[in-house]
Formats: sequence, C-alpha cells, structure tokens
Amino acid sequence: MEKIDILSLDFEELTEKILEMGEKKFRAKQIFDWLHVKKVTDFEQMSNLSAQFRAELSEKFCINRLNIKKRLVSKIDNTVKYLYGLPDGEAVESVLMDYKHGAALCVSTQVGCKMGCKFCASTLAGWVRNLEPSEMLGQMYESERDSGKTLDSIVLMGIGEPLDNFDNVMKFLKILEESGFSLRRVSLSTCGVVDKIYDLAKLKLGVTLSVSLHAATDAKRSEIMPINKKFPLKQLMTACDDYFAATGRRISFEYSLIEGVNDDESSAKELIALLGGKNCHINLIPINEVRERGFKKSPYVERFQRFLTNAGLNATVRRTLGADINAACGQLRRDSKDE
Repeated sequence: MEKIDILSLDFEELTEKILEMGEKKFRAKQIFDWLHVKKVTDFEQMSNLSAQFRAELSEKFCINRLNIKKRLVSKIDNTVKYLYGLPDGEAVESVLMDYKHGAALCVSTQVGCKMGCKFCASTLAGWVRNLEPSEMLGQMYESERDSGKTLDSIVLMGIGEPLDNFDNVMKFLKILEESGFSLRRVSLSTCGVVDKIYDLAKLKLGVTLSVSLHAATDAKRSEIMPINKKFPLKQLMTACDDYFAATGRRISFEYSLIEGVNDDESSAKELIALLGGKNCHINLIPINEVRERGFKKSPYVERFQRFLTNAGLNATVRRTLGADINAACGQLRRDSKDE
C-alpha cells in the first residue's frame, strides 16, 4: 500500500486521518506541530507519542524530504541557491536571500514552466509536473535546516507559474497559515493568469500579488510573454483593479528591463499611461541574462526609474542578489539536466 504524504495534509485532513486510526483529536495537533513547527523528519522524533503509535504512523504515512543536490553560495552577498532533488528524480530550485528585515526564500511551484516567457530560464528544460504542497514546504524546511535561519518571508517566484498549480499552492498556503506563518509575509508572482487572479481574490488570503508585466502594450508584451495573447492587458488590468478592490492589497508590478526591447523613454511613457493613477508599486528588475535567450541587461535602469518617479509613480529597483551564482531561477535545473 502506498503511504500517505503527511506533509501535504492540512490540519482538518490530518485530524480526519488520526480519528480514523482510533486516536483522540488532540493527537492531530501534536503531530501537526511536530511536522510544521518543530519540522521533524522522522516519526521517531515525536517524543510525546507512544512507541506503538509512532510505529503505526510510520506504517501509514511518509514524511517526504527533499535532498540538496547542489548548493551555491554567493561570495558577494551570501545568497544561497539550492538545487533540490525530488523523489521521482526531478529537481527544482530555491534561492535564500538575506535582507535587513530577515531571510526570504524564493520558492518553486512546478517542475519546469509552461508559460514560455522569452527571457526566462525556467521554461528551457520543459514543464514536467506540478509540485505537491509537501514539496513547496520542503523547500522552506530544508533551507532553514541547512542555513540555521528562520524564514521571515517567502516569494512564490521560483520555477513555475503558481496560479497554474492553483489547488496545490492554495493548500500549501493553508498549511503555512495553520502553522502560524502569516500570509502577509508571502508574495505570489504571476505572469497574468486572469481567471485565477479572480479565484485568488475571492479567498482574501492577505498575500501580496506580484504581476510580471515587462511591457505596457499588447504588441510588445505578446512578443515576449505568450500569456498576453490569451489574457491581453485590458483584461489583466481589470483583474488587478478588482483584486485590489476585493482585498485592499496593493499590487506590485514586476518590470524586467531588457536592452533595446522595453527600456527606452517611449516604453516608460507607455508604462506611465498604463499604471498612472493606480495604487501600485513598480519593481524594476535588471534582467538576468540567460545564454540561450540572447537578451541583454539594460544599462538604463536608473534613467527608466527617473522617468517613472518624475511622473508620480512608485518605482524602485530590485537589488541584484547572487549575481556570481546565477541566482535567477531555472538556470541551475537546466544545467543539471544538461549534465
């Protein structure tokens, strides 16, 4: 009999399983705390449970772990990039970043990505499958174990499109919240899956929505982001306005600056026309160069920022972390598959 992935069970599901075993309800709370607060990796570590009960749990459930296949540490800023091996032989990446406010982890949500953004490394090795909630939690728990740091925040900006794995990502967030991790410390990045933005808004989870924009006209955005052909900018902007109205959470728009593509004054004016008057934040990103893509980092990041701020928009430049270890998600997985 295949064992149940216990880390992917939310508290209600775990309670149901424990009651089916003939145990008291409070045992589920004990087990949940061992798994998601103390973050143990073996039932034998659950010292307030009887030896017989621990054996029964081990027979019925498994505590899936990710193994660190590769670990790169930046000599510039101590950013750590992990390549995690999954039980089926696939691999995903996480990036641990140090900020003044604490440690943040960039979490992957899929093995590969279907979205096909032209500047991104995540799609190069192909999409394979969705990650389970336990595999997203595992990235957090293993990085904490390895680094000795407690995560202050997480960003769902790693490999994959979180809203394309909607059910598993929502389950992951539910388990996180049940374990005491505030969802206000979570940012979810999407390339613009409009129907799922509405589904997310209905849940009112408190997460920060980050929308990967990268161009402010349909013609330009469709060239570099195929999702725009399905959900053009007018639909996307309406969804973002509705998300803000439903949740009160300000949206962050990600804009990667690519030399000769979207970094000139006319591109800035297009962005001002699109976002002017909105309660939002614009995160300007010096693009990570991927050798197969041919796009170059723009030398005009500060100038572009001035165009926006002079027009009254809230625009900041994302600090580049882990530049010496290729910390952009997708590159390490791709190199691993090549090897």
